[in-house]
Amino acid sequence: MRYTRAIARALASLAAAGLLVGCATPIGIRTADPIEVQRYLTRSALTGQTPSDFSLNELRRYDLLETFNDEPDAALAKLHTAALARDLPPDALFALAELSFLRAHETQLQASYAAALIYSYAFLFPEQGGASLNEFDPRERIAADLYNRALTSAFRLSKLGTIAVPANAVTDVALPFGSIRVTRAPDLLRMQGVEFYDVEPVAQIEVRGLRNRYRQPGIGAPLAAKTRPSPGAVQVVPIGALVRIPLAAMLLIDTPLAGLRSGKLTANLVLFATHDTDTIEIDGRPIPLEAEPTAALAASLSEAQFWKKELAAFLGDAIGLRKQSALIAIRPYTQGRIPVVFVHGTASSPARWADMANDLLADAYLRDHYAFWFFTYDSGNPIAYSAHQLRTALTQAVERADPSGGNPCARDMVVMGHSQGGLLTKLTAIDSGNIFWAGISNTPLDEIKLAPAEKELLRGVAFVKPLPFVTEVLFLATPQRGSYLAGPQFVRRLAAYFVRLPSEVVRVGADLAAHAPAGEAGLSLGRIPTSIDNMSPNNRFIQALAKIPVSPDVKTHSIIAVDSDEPLDQAGDGVVKYASAHIEGVDSELIVRSPHSGMQAAPATIEEVRRILFAHAERSTCLAPAR
Repeated sequence: MRYTRAIARALASLAAAGLLVGCATPIGIRTADPIEVQRYLTRSALTGQTPSDFSLNELRRYDLLETFNDEPDAALAKLHTAALARDLPPDALFALAELSFLRAHETQLQASYAAALIYSYAFLFPEQGGASLNEFDPRERIAADLYNRALTSAFRLSKLGTIAVPANAVTDVALPFGSIRVTRAPDLLRMQGVEFYDVEPVAQIEVRGLRNRYRQPGIGAPLAAKTRPSPGAVQVVPIGALVRIPLAAMLLIDTPLAGLRSGKLTANLVLFATHDTDTIEIDGRPIPLEAEPTAALAASLSEAQFWKKELAAFLGDAIGLRKQSALIAIRPYTQGRIPVVFVHGTASSPARWADMANDLLADAYLRDHYAFWFFTYDSGNPIAYSAHQLRTALTQAVERADPSGGNPCARDMVVMGHSQGGLLTKLTAIDSGNIFWAGISNTPLDEIKLAPAEKELLRGVAFVKPLPFVTEVLFLATPQRGSYLAGPQFVRRLAAYFVRLPSEVVRVGADLAAHAPAGEAGLSLGRIPTSIDNMSPNNRFIQALAKIPVSPDVKTHSIIAVDSDEPLDQAGDGVVKYASAHIEGVDSELIVRSPHSGMQAAPATIEEVRRILFAHAERSTCLAPAR
């Protein structure tokens, strides 16, 4: 029958390995491949159709092996009765959990999955006074995984592959030996001002593309869910529309052994956001929650398809796509966390920070004490305009995070930018005085006849003051003096031809050209410069910006990519020369071996960012000292 064949195959492989074949006696030994032996000893219902030796021993004890092969439901019922007669010992509970999971895998019945998770829970968490297992007993990990997988499958998947969370606050689920009443809170799918939807299991997701996969082994079914704002809730920074929050689901069973004896069980279904909650207390002891943050991140990036949209966003209206600038988060903001803002570069997207975010979020201290925000924008726009959008977004976020001044961590912000994003970052921490306006017009702004909204936009773009809440900035492969790739005239002409700027920028430029003479740069505002123009080494904007120092109140770091063996004064990363990225007076400078586009994911870059964030936490007056 079904299980006979699987068990027979396991025994045959064991015989082939030499474990069951003696020379001429029915019992014997032979040295075999240790890998094959280990594979045999560690097999379970989680790895194939054959149960572990622990469960097979229980079946043999009650002469139920053949019955389980031929009539598995009858064998499970007899084993359940035998376990009750022995007051539900751990050996029997484990066997019932594993064998019920095998049966559930075959039948896909909710009752069998529910039985498997109940037996597993009773095995892992015996009632007060129950004997605890040896901490090295492999059945603990197997039982936890059986519980996690059975819990995921007990709530049947929708046609879209997402979890069908019980619609009712109270749901009765039939069991082979009785029933279980599952209660869930009405706000189960709401947390910290957001609602969860499209809840997807992620433990079985294969992740590709990210350098590391992080998971925390524990208890709970790992899930990932999209979010939308709860009615009336105000988000400090909106969570990206396609960002999936990593969750863990738990079915907390009341007195599981007593319930197994009576056949009437009760349980409470709960959800935890594993970025914020690491453990759950069961029977007075902390138990780690199963967490799959990398799988949730990979699912988010796969659905968002950032890479396919990067060039389109750079070109803007040229192909009918206008991307609004936005500050987005990957989880709800919690008071007491320091914002870290990531700003991408030209023809890029927040996805380029994926490896860094994945690694930093895996550190419990950084995860608990920092909030990671990502600024996205049309990178073909004039740099000063994009920087104005960044400053505006950050100011609004801090006002929402700290409306009354009681959250000093919100005003201890770290901003880092890659490539062009580094120039936007610098523009959060400088005092430009009149230098930018002088390059635009010789007429004072207040004397020019413009609509109030246009004048306000120009004021925000041309007169830059340090944001008082930005206390540390990081420049990654930043063309402080321009990029040599942006220098050739044909490149700038191509950008001018293809890139389409926002209508408000074009309108302001036209109105300004009609009402004010050109400034020192002799700038013709009939054609607004693109970001490529701005990053040409001979452009007056980049030259002026390079001369302005970062505010002395702001700590500054530079991470510079080099991918050649040339002397530093000639070396570069394929886009930005070291001589352009290097600036004097920074608190630290690190050179990493990497091409320009991949340097955010370089291990040396990530470790340097980690070091800087730990040092920032040590200095911060809003946090307890970092470990």
